[in-house]
Amino acid sequence: MERMPKLYVESEVSQCLKDEKCTQDCLIILDKVEVWLSKGDKLPEFIDPEKSEFLRREIYDRFYYYVDGNTGRVERDIVLVLPDGRTKIYLKRGDELMLLPVEGFTKTLIAGVGNRVRRGDPFAAVTTRKGEVHYLKPPKTGTVVFIDEVTNHPHYVYYILPEE
Repeated sequence: MERMPKLYVESEVSQCLKDEKCTQDCLIILDKVEVWLSKGDKLPEFIDPEKSEFLRREIYDRFYYYVDGNTGRVERDIVLVLPDGRTKIYLKRGDELMLLPVEGFTKTLIAGVGNRVRRGDPFAAVTTRKGEVHYLKPPKTGTVVFIDEVTNHPHYVYYILPEE
């Protein structure tokens, strides 16, 4: 069984709190302090809601809702927690992702979410109807943050956060 990453998305305080209690799982960031709360947990006294950033838990498959499909720009602050539970990927509003389509007769995904792909290394392979195999390589080194299985087509789109 493959475990999914956890997605936390920037939201309003009112979407996370009601009467000083969490209405859903959320992450609160105050300066460099992170507070992870579950539904029903009480807000710690040292957290000032006016100065804090609130991120609510969202369904991971909705990641693409928060990225502009044309420019690849992240539209809200996002924190991804990979299935190991220790690795976190922080995306800030305005970060630009590489959106790399995988289209062909037969597609083979090589890199998964959380994998670092180097420029020139294949992240996916496509087999044509004639049996030719083409390896897809990213133009820059980066980390895979999402793989979108396009609903209307039997294709995939890799969302890769490039390294500076």
